[in-house]
Amino acid sequence: MAEIKDPENTIIIELKDGPVTIELLPDVAPQHCERMKELARSGQYDNVCFHRVIDGFMAQSGDVANGNMESGFDLRRAGTGGSELPDLPAEFSKLPHDRGTLGAARSANPNSANSQFFINFKDNHFLNGQYTVYGRVISGMEHVDNITRGEPPAQPDRMISVKVAADA
Repeated sequence: MAEIKDPENTIIIELKDGPVTIELLPDVAPQHCERMKELARSGQYDNVCFHRVIDGFMAQSGDVANGNMESGFDLRRAGTGGSELPDLPAEFSKLPHDRGTLGAARSANPNSANSQFFINFKDNHFLNGQYTVYGRVISGMEHVDNITRGEPPAQPDRMISVKVAADA
C-alpha cells in the first residue's frame, strides 16, 4: 500500500481482490471531496455495485440510491441516481483524466454530479474540462483493472467497504 500523506483526504475502497487507496484533491474540487467523505463515513458506499464498467475506458460506481447490493437490489435501476443529496456544481480544473484518476459522473447537465464516480482505466483526455477530477488512485490500481466488465455486468463487483483513512 502507498504511503498515506493526508489520512483525512484519503479514501480506501475494499474490493474483492484487495484495497484501492485514493488520494482526494480538496484544493481542486472541495465540494466533491467532502461529498465522498460524507458518504464513506455514513457507510452509504458500502456494498454499492460497479454498474457500468467499459473495457479500455472506466469503471463507474457510487449510486447510493439504487446500487446497494443488499436487500431489494435491482441491477436494472443501478446507475439511475435519485439520491436525496443536492447535486454538486461542476469543479472543472486543468487536471487531465489520466489513468487512475477519479471523475465525477453526471448527467448531461454539468452541475448534476451527486454520489456517482468513475475511475479511468486509461488516459481519457477527451473528458478533460467536461467532468470534475477530484482524486487519483495511489495504490491498488491492479484491483480496479480486475473489476468485472459490462453495462451492467451480469454479476457486478461491489465496493465491499469505503472508508476515510483517518477513520480506519
